[in-house]
Amino acid sequence: MSFLGLGGNPNAAAGGVNKLKIDAAEAELDMVSDMFNRLVDSCHSKCITQQYPEGALNKGESLCLDRCVAKYFEVNTKVGEVS
Repeated sequence: MSFLGLGGNPNAAAGGVNKLKIDAAEAELDMVSDMFNRLVDSCHSKCITQQYPEGALNKGESLCLDRCVAKYFEVNTKVGEVS
């Protein structure tokens, strides 16, 4: 069975797709994309300097990013549980 209802669904209209599932998938994709963009903006501004002295992340930046991402998801999960 397809996630978007594109195959193997005998209840779908002949030759059609389930519009509700597509709308739900699009809304979920928008929500995930928004959360990812907020995460990147937040953690980048907190952990990475604006001058980029070297091409790769140094150890301090890597640790900061790991902690920032973990905290971001922890808070996001807690807020989701309260809502």
